[in-house]
Amino acid sequence: MVKHRHQGLEWWCLPGGGVEEGETPAQAVVRELREECNVEGTVVHQSSVVTYYPDGVQAYTYLVDIDDQEPRLGRDPEFEEHEQVLVDVRWLALSELPERDRAFVWSGGLLGIETFLDEVATWGGWISYPGKPDQEEQ
Repeated sequence: MVKHRHQGLEWWCLPGGGVEEGETPAQAVVRELREECNVEGTVVHQSSVVTYYPDGVQAYTYLVDIDDQEPRLGRDPEFEEHEQVLVDVRWLALSELPERDRAFVWSGGLLGIETFLDEVATWGGWISYPGKPDQEEQ
C-alpha cells in the first residue's frame, strides 16, 4: 500500500495512476509500481475493471508478482520533489487499514482476488460504521 498526504488529508491506497499515451493498462500498472514502490513486476492477471460514471473513466486492477523484492518509497513524477504526495509504502493487512481506505481498496477490485475474498468471508457480521451504535456480532 502507498500512503498519500495531500491538502491536509492522508490515506492508504494501492499503487496506481493514469495510463499514458501509447501504453496498455497492464503496462501502466507495471510502470506505476516501479515509480511508486521501486520494484519491477510481472502481471499475473487482471482482477477487475470498473467504469465510473458519468464521465466513463475506467479503472483497472491487476494482480502483479514482484517475487521477493521489498517495496521502497518512490515518487509521483507528476509532483515536484518538494510537493510529493507519497509519504510511505508498506505491506499492510486489511485489518490495519482504516475502513475509509478499505472502501477504496474494494472499489479497486480486490474482491476479485480469491485470497482477499476468503479473508473478508471470515469477518462476520459486525457493523462498525461510524456513528452506528455498537452491536453484537450477528
